[in-house]
Amino acid sequence: MDRGRDPRTVIESHLELRRQGELEADLDRNYSPDVVFLTGTGIFRGHDGVRESAAELEYYLKPGSFEYRNVLVDGRMGFLEWHGEGGNGEVRDGADSYLVEDGLIVYQTIHYTVERP
Repeated sequence: MDRGRDPRTVIESHLELRRQGELEADLDRNYSPDVVFLTGTGIFRGHDGVRESAAELEYYLKPGSFEYRNVLVDGRMGFLEWHGEGGNGEVRDGADSYLVEDGLIVYQTIHYTVERP
């Protein structure tokens, strides 16, 4: 695995794998084992924390149901605006930010509001 990947490559790989529903491949390829994940429901740590947070979102939105509306990368930072929908809800205001170091995501924030059917 190339740990020297630039932040844009890491974030694009992350988004493509998540669109495909490939959480485990995404964790292995793009996330530091010590990642810190900040969300509206708490702070999650490590790959298990990312899995837990992803499960929360998956309850509302099926994997692969995301539209990436805006992806910005500058230096070590990335920003994503997204929309997603599934059987238990819809998100119109999804926003993530990423800090990438040494070819891995080390910090991520996520914000979204679920509109229930």
